[in-house]
Amino acid sequence: MPDYPWYDVVPPQSDLEQGDFIARCPVVIPPSQYAEGETVGAEVREYNVIVVSQSCDLVTARPKIRNVLVCPYAELTEATGQHPLASTSQRETARRGNLPGFHIIEQCGIAGEEFGVSFVALKEVYAVSFQFLRERADTTGDRLRLLPPYREHLSQAFARFFMRVGLPIDIPPFQ
Repeated sequence: MPDYPWYDVVPPQSDLEQGDFIARCPVVIPPSQYAEGETVGAEVREYNVIVVSQSCDLVTARPKIRNVLVCPYAELTEATGQHPLASTSQRETARRGNLPGFHIIEQCGIAGEEFGVSFVALKEVYAVSFQFLRERADTTGDRLRLLPPYREHLSQAFARFFMRVGLPIDIPPFQ
């Protein structure tokens, strides 16, 4: 049976790609209310994130986007209490791809990069400046990268979450 590793480690100067993990990435959270002309402060939070923008848009020589979409990820052990992934049955539902908004990724055993089975929170999408993320990736050392076909599986889960369509009137069940 062929070996399909989930992860690889890439050096800092490598192009950003979909599936790259960025540790402690600051994201800006705007205020919930804003009046025109008002000066407001924004909250900055740090998340461990994974890049979900398409790799073809991130080519360093000529990036096609100004902002990179990222989603936070965390170990399943952090999903406690009322979290949607706190129960084993919901984790299994997510693992099967039937819990929109969450994607399960395998544990990583690469020395220095270890983490347990984790989830990507597809419901929490942040835009980070391409230039900022590029500079951060260059200065924070080697980074983990999700490899094919697992990267494409994440991309598909992200697309499925955003392409959902709820119909106002559904077709009645067949009897």
